[in-house]
Amino acid sequence: MRFLIVDDSSTMRRIIINTLNKLGHQDVAEAGNGREGLDRLNAGPVDLIITDWNMPEMSGIDFIRTVRSMPTIKDTPVLMVTTNAAKDDIVEALKAGINGYVIKPFTPDVIRQKIEAMIPQ
Repeated sequence: MRFLIVDDSSTMRRIIINTLNKLGHQDVAEAGNGREGLDRLNAGPVDLIITDWNMPEMSGIDFIRTVRSMPTIKDTPVLMVTTNAAKDDIVEALKAGINGYVIKPFTPDVIRQKIEAMIPQ
């Protein structure tokens, strides 16, 4: 399974990648913002996207809306991993088309559960 991690923090990308590696997922691409994420998606398909909300150039919410508008990738599962914990933010993300929502900080077990819920093993 191929993952795309979109987060402006290289440290957070590394944490998520290490978590995925521990869960047995080695095929991971990364991007520093939504625009880079779209470039990575145009380079080849992924099975699941993990994105932050707050990023420069293109926020995670705008990235998700763009992904959902693209016929070839619109059904790709998206997990948002963010510090935004307000109910209104979660509702907005759901309306944009996310499949799962994780509030930072998180544990590897939470990531595993969310992935398994989106893509049954």
